[in-house]
Formats: sequence, structure tokens, C-alpha cells
Amino acid sequence: MPKPKGQKNTKNKAKHSKLIARKVNKQKKEKELRKERLKEIVKRSKGQA
Repeated sequence: MPKPKGQKNTKNKAKHSKLIARKVNKQKKEKELRKERLKEIVKRSKGQA
């Protein structure tokens, strides 16, 4: 059964946008963390060699 005219699905869209934003932010943070760890490992290996 279709929704009455003019009624929109804004609640689900807002929830979805919020979840996707959270996911993207988490991925960015993890990527940065990996970069930092890799830099630290490279720095240590250069110090030993």
C-alpha cells in the first residue's frame, strides 16, 4: 500500500546517513592509524640498520 501523497521517508534516510557517516569516519580513522603505525615501524627499522 503506497504512502499518502507528500509523505516522505526522512526518518530512515537520516538514520542511514548517520550510520554511513559513522562508518566512513571510522574507516578514515583506521587508515590514519595504520599510516602512523607504519611510519613508526619504518622509523624503528631505519634506526636499527
